[in-house]
Formats: sequence, C-alpha cells, structure tokens
Amino acid sequence: MSKDIFLAYIKKHIDLNEAEESIILSKIKERKYLKNQFLVQQGDVCRYVVFIFTGCVRSYHVDDDGNEHTVSFSIENWWSSDMGSFITQKPADYNVQCIEPTSLIQFDSALMEELFETVPKLERFFRIISQNALVSAQRRVVNTFSKTARERFEIFREDYPELEQRVPQYMIASYLGVTKEFLSKIKGQIARE
Repeated sequence: MSKDIFLAYIKKHIDLNEAEESIILSKIKERKYLKNQFLVQQGDVCRYVVFIFTGCVRSYHVDDDGNEHTVSFSIENWWSSDMGSFITQKPADYNVQCIEPTSLIQFDSALMEELFETVPKLERFFRIISQNALVSAQRRVVNTFSKTARERFEIFREDYPELEQRVPQYMIASYLGVTKEFLSKIKGQIARE
C-alpha cells in the first residue's frame, strides 16, 4: 500500500511503464521510526534521503548557545534529509527528528545511483523535486528577511494548515524565528480581529 503511494507520487511528475514500476518496487523498503527518534543528528554524516508515508519530522540546527533553529517540517508525501551532508558526506548541520511515529522509505547513495541507472527517468524526477525544493527554500529566505513575524505566521498557516495542529508551538516559533511567547501574542491578536 505505502509503495503504491510512492509510485503515485512519482507518476505526478514522470510517466513510468510496468517494468520501471516493478524495478522501483523491488528496490525500496519501508522503515518505521518512533516519536523523537533521529534520522540524522547534527555532526553525524547523513546517509539517507527519505520519503515520508506517515508522520512528521523536523529539521533543525542547534547553535553554540544551545538554541534550536527549525529549518523545515516534513509530513506525508514530502522528502527530508540534510542534503548538504548527504551529497558531500561531511558532518550534518541539522538534526532530522521524528515529531510523530513515522513511516518512510530511505534512499542511500548506492540505491539512488542504481535506480538512476536502471530507471533513467528517475533522474528527471529527482531534478524536478530538487528544483521545487530550491524554489521553496528561496521563497522562505525572502519571507524571513522581508516579512514581519505576523506575516510569516500567516504564510505558514496558509501554506501548511495541517501543521499547526500537529507541531508543538515552540517548534513553530523556532521556524518563524520568534519566541513562543511572541507567537502566542500574534495568535491572540489574530483571534481578536
């Protein structure tokens, strides 16, 4: 069932024939993580890129003062990883941690290369999702520098309405670059209007 979800996701971006579908299904394996388990920890080398079937993960950096800076959340049908570490095989800048029990597929470098060789269309697929991720990341950077905290929160709510109920408030505040108290104040203002 989960593998069918993954195939349907791929087919939103590229066409696959039966033989290609069969190759992909034969190579991928589902893995389950518990709440609070790490997919990678800051300082370790990231070995996998993951596609999430169920659950929610958070990518965040801990600075030298021990402050957490949330970079992203990933839920069903989204990808997650510390891509810089995965590509360079150097220590990760981010922790990638399950906020909920999470079911996913892991792709290591060898599996990705094997799939690219046996199903060349997948290179196009990964190019498309990488481009989409880059556009999203650039938009987030612009919003961080040019929008008020309230505007960033409203964009977060609009773009990811399901996350507000699934993610603790202090993590959303970290994502927005504010304290949880300031986020509560923003939410109160919005509620009163």
